[in-house]
Amino acid sequence: MYDIFKEANYIYLNLIVQILIIVFTMAIAIQSWLVYSHLLTNQTLYIGNLFFIIALLKIASLVITQHPMIETKYMEIYLHIIIRLCLSIGFLFIILKPIKRLTMYYRPYTYGSSLLFVLLSLFLVYLASRYSWLEEDWLFRAKDSIYLLSAALLGVTIVLLSKHIKKIPKRVTWLVSAAVYLIISNIFYFISKDSESLWGFSALIYQFFAFYFFLKAIYYTTVEKPYQQLLKIKQDLEHSQQELHFQAYHDDITQLPNEHLLLKTLKEDLHINSHQKAIIAIEIDRLAAIRSSIGISHSNKMMKLVAERIQAILPPHYFATKLREGQYIIYVNHVKTREELLQFCFNVKSTMNKPLQVQLFSLNGNLNIGIAMHEDNCTGEELLMHAQLAMREARQIPQRFLFYKPYMSSDIADRIVLEQELHNALANQEFYLEFQPQINLKTGKIESVEALARWRHPTRGFVSPGVFIPIAEESGLIIPLGKWILETACAQAKAWEEQGLPPMKVAVNLSLGQLFQQDLVQMVQEILQRTNLEPKYLQLEITESMSMNIDQMTQLLYELKALGIQIAVDDFGTGYSSLSYLKDFPIDCLKIDRAFVRNIQHNQNDEALVSMILSMAKHLRLKVVAEGIEEIEQLAFLIEGDCDYIQGYLFSKPISADQIFENFKELHNRASDILTHFKYAEDYYI
Repeated sequence: MYDIFKEANYIYLNLIVQILIIVFTMAIAIQSWLVYSHLLTNQTLYIGNLFFIIALLKIASLVITQHPMIETKYMEIYLHIIIRLCLSIGFLFIILKPIKRLTMYYRPYTYGSSLLFVLLSLFLVYLASRYSWLEEDWLFRAKDSIYLLSAALLGVTIVLLSKHIKKIPKRVTWLVSAAVYLIISNIFYFISKDSESLWGFSALIYQFFAFYFFLKAIYYTTVEKPYQQLLKIKQDLEHSQQELHFQAYHDDITQLPNEHLLLKTLKEDLHINSHQKAIIAIEIDRLAAIRSSIGISHSNKMMKLVAERIQAILPPHYFATKLREGQYIIYVNHVKTREELLQFCFNVKSTMNKPLQVQLFSLNGNLNIGIAMHEDNCTGEELLMHAQLAMREARQIPQRFLFYKPYMSSDIADRIVLEQELHNALANQEFYLEFQPQINLKTGKIESVEALARWRHPTRGFVSPGVFIPIAEESGLIIPLGKWILETACAQAKAWEEQGLPPMKVAVNLSLGQLFQQDLVQMVQEILQRTNLEPKYLQLEITESMSMNIDQMTQLLYELKALGIQIAVDDFGTGYSSLSYLKDFPIDCLKIDRAFVRNIQHNQNDEALVSMILSMAKHLRLKVVAEGIEEIEQLAFLIEGDCDYIQGYLFSKPISADQIFENFKELHNRASDILTHFKYAEDYYI
């Protein structure tokens, strides 16, 4: 080294390395001081104090070496021993000490204590060197022993640190590297007998690299890692903002744009050019009833399947969105012809021909579609409302799609108000039941009655079931309303029996929404138990036009049948799958719709259909109930056709439960008087 640098240059190089070591140690102390206010951990505080002590002792050692004397030489050795002990013991102490949070009070207190420790150490070193507490030989032996002890303590520290290398690899790697370099430095110092020799200078260089790695570890812990965490937080925040923006403008079920993005698009795009624009509103028929019956998760899957089918046939310039009400809105920003919109509606309806498979449910996706063309003085919200009004009106027609007309706005307002009032009607006990007797043509007795729901509105008066039942089905209220009807009817049938009337069967209609109800069988069983009504005196009526999966319906009806109740098909003959019902369903009775009976004596087609139903039922061993009997001629035809039961105004209109009880004999007498006009009168008895 002397040959390369010469003596003077070597001294300067040695001085530069020592100054850099002081810079590193002081930088660690200052960095720990600064970041302690944010981290407030004992480990950060101890590291800062340790390297503050090392830095001050290194400065003192550097100053002393600039005044070469016998006393200063001994002082330098003593300081070297103290630095080595502080570094190895302090390093090990920090590793072993559990991490805990402190307060700001500890920072000035501990740094002040470190300064006092340095001053006390310098004072003791001065005394030891001045009064020669140790002989020179013993002093050098002590120095060598301290080098070996320090190396051993650093080795223990490396073993302890290596256990955490998987948890914090970077920090541990740099700290282990620093410890290894200090061990090598200690070994070189042990070998060296002169600090200015090659071994002494090499030990200084390794010490320099050790403190460099210490600085890197502290910098990574206090600056780089927090910065990386801050950067990750920023990236996560940006990602979260993107997700929030997507969630704010998209439906979480179908991932389609939502109402907010639709209205924003309409506001920006509606008046941008002269192209004809339109909105197509699409809804799943009776969605509220389906949701109430099969549950939210299954109905959500159904809506997602519908959205996927619509998207599959969506032209490029059609913008599909979904509203919270379960409606799909298609915005068309360039309509060439009305026929183009009609063709798209036909395509949408065609895609729904195949049932939607939602786990065990096979659901028909019947859609109602409304179309509204944009006018010059129409806003985006008004255009959307017009399409929705047309969609509501489309529920009433067979085609199920309709263009908006101005008259629809006034009609729908009253319907919306009625829907709101319907929600309060059940709680306010505005519903009641009437019962229409069914006459057994073989015995002439009233053996059964049909329960019919009525609504007495506080201001509107009597509201027709033809008005409020469809609204109840659309709004989902049909589930609690149907349960109330069923329980009230069963309770009344039991009450008549307890009042002394002959046991009578009560017939109750089931809506489509109730058939989707998952706990329908359990609900019926619980009602029968609560009312103490024998199951054979309850008849549940399903409508032939209910289009459900045959397998699912069959299983449901068999479960109901297992309770001991009877199953009837209402409005028989008006549907399209009568033979399928008769073949697959465990039914007991067919009810001929009043539409066939009304013109039975004037229309040969109706006469032929009724005769066919009566004959078919007879061969299948099914009972037949004819509804809407108002004239003697109709009764005569049905008796001749061997019909089992009849109900209608000819015998009795629907009446209250009290009237049934009070006028039971009069009702029998009226039936007897009517039936005595026929030659079969002698076969009847009352």
